[in-house]
Amino acid sequence: MIEISVSGLKKSFEIGNNILDGITFQVETGERVGLLGRNGAGKSTLFKILTGELEADEGEVVIAKNRRLGLISQIPVYPEGYTVEDVLQTAFSRHHKLAQEMEKLTAAMAAGDSSEATLRRYGELSAKFEGIGGYDTDTAVGKVANGLSIPPEMRSQLFDSLSGGEKTRVNLGRLILEDTDILLLDEPTNHLDLHAVEWLEDYVRRFRGTVVAISHDRYFLDRTINRVIEVLDGKAEFYSGNYTFYAIEKERRYQEKMRQYEKEQAKIKQLQEAADKLHLWAFMGADKLHKRAFSMERRIERIRQTEKPTKARAMTNRFGEMEFFGDEVLHIKDMAKSFGDRQLFHGLDLRVEGGERIALLGDNGTGKSTLLKILMGEEEADGGRVKYGPTVRTAYLPQIIHFDNPRRNLVDTMLYAKRGMSTQTARDRLGAFNFRGEDVFKTVSVLSGGEQSRLRLCMLMDEEINLLVLDEPTNHLDIASREWIEEAVEAYEGTLLFVSHDRYFINRFATRIWELENGTITDYPVTFARYREIKEREKALAQSQPRQEKKEEKPKPAPRGGRAQQNARKQLTICERDMEKLEAEIKAVEAEMEQSACDYEKYSQLYARKEELDGRLMELMEKWEALAEAAEG
Repeated sequence: MIEISVSGLKKSFEIGNNILDGITFQVETGERVGLLGRNGAGKSTLFKILTGELEADEGEVVIAKNRRLGLISQIPVYPEGYTVEDVLQTAFSRHHKLAQEMEKLTAAMAAGDSSEATLRRYGELSAKFEGIGGYDTDTAVGKVANGLSIPPEMRSQLFDSLSGGEKTRVNLGRLILEDTDILLLDEPTNHLDLHAVEWLEDYVRRFRGTVVAISHDRYFLDRTINRVIEVLDGKAEFYSGNYTFYAIEKERRYQEKMRQYEKEQAKIKQLQEAADKLHLWAFMGADKLHKRAFSMERRIERIRQTEKPTKARAMTNRFGEMEFFGDEVLHIKDMAKSFGDRQLFHGLDLRVEGGERIALLGDNGTGKSTLLKILMGEEEADGGRVKYGPTVRTAYLPQIIHFDNPRRNLVDTMLYAKRGMSTQTARDRLGAFNFRGEDVFKTVSVLSGGEQSRLRLCMLMDEEINLLVLDEPTNHLDIASREWIEEAVEAYEGTLLFVSHDRYFINRFATRIWELENGTITDYPVTFARYREIKEREKALAQSQPRQEKKEEKPKPAPRGGRAQQNARKQLTICERDMEKLEAEIKAVEAEMEQSACDYEKYSQLYARKEELDGRLMELMEKWEALAEAAEG
């Protein structure tokens, strides 16, 4: 069944410049669609047209009858005095109306109304109330709040007092609780920490309705969507797969179209040369050859069908690097920081060596950005100190970009930042970061958040540094811009310290993980993939710990047990051996997947194999738990 039908949709905000230029597509029931495209391609505009917030200039949008559609985009305005709990409860407006009517009927029956109509109506309402989960709303709110890291103390706060990221999380929770049929997600992961993003991924995978998501989080897209619609030049391109398939297939289509274009151009060149010769010979006396030459030129016109395919310009600039002498880049000694009664961290003692690439991870509000600001001298610590190596030079990209004079245009901003730079050099550097033509004369104040990040990075590229500190470098950037930054970081050979929730970025660069939790940093000198394995094992161990503690409360001598217990112990040993073999096989498949990232068919086969092995491992773990209990008697 078709849930969303868009036909010939056009929309412009400037005369003669259609942001949507006849886009047409359909979304069927249960599909998970990723809506991709560069920043400014019209994705959010399309969402606003789907929800009725904007009207199209031309075309038609049809939403299937009786389908409820929910959008997480701009944060709605709620009545003054609304708490977070009030906002979450707005998702249950239908439940509240039913409950109010049931209360009136209950009062009427208590007053002596025992008519058949009243009893029948109460029975209908009660069944409907139970059917839509009216008695379980508190449980539903609790689950969603826990998943999106909305603690009980936040639920009692005024909604207007929250930060932008916190408001986004609460609004996303409200949308999920509304239980819509069609879920429209516009950059849902932008202000979520890793824990909340993974919870959201799991929710979307289990969601029974239809999902259309705008996202630049490649991990999120890979794990939640099964189809891509790319908005390109106001029209739609279609790809039947997740983001990895889209990336590979897009390149394949480009190469195929380029080969077709080159083949046509070679044929045109050959025919044009022949026609030119025929014209020349005709002027030399063979007049009849003009006719053949004109025939060839008409043939050339018929051949010209394929336009030359274009591709986004690759970033050519890279960070200027300064050679580093020595082993120690920085040493954090006994550092502490608090805001009022709230202690962010204490007793931090960490050492960074040259060439390391460290990802600082942790939930929102734990103090990651504050720590970076202390290291950069923008905040003062309550205690402890930071010691830098004698030849260390740093560059810092903060989460919130600030420019000294936002009224300057981009060229002047570059020239003031780097004395002695020529105007042409400034324009060349800006062009490498996709600021071209008249864009370079825009004032900084009119740039979007993503564009300001790009401009700041462009300025950092000119610095000679050996310690690069990045705070959420990919926030608000489209996928192409993220890839530009990744290319620059890939080429940079100095020390890197960064905060990010972009798992693709973390996985690509981190060789060491600092986890900030409960006021302290746990140091994991491993890659992100290995860190996740360790965390999974810690989680499994924590879940089994209560059972062990319970047994320790009443220590008993370990009996030899009957035949059934002895058999369970033998089976347990075999099960553990099988689990070790499966884990080793899964690691080997994962390593092969990394090497085959550009071969979609092989990657798909390996992914299916890994899914099968993961399933078998889960079965063995369940079997292990049962055998462990049986072995203990």
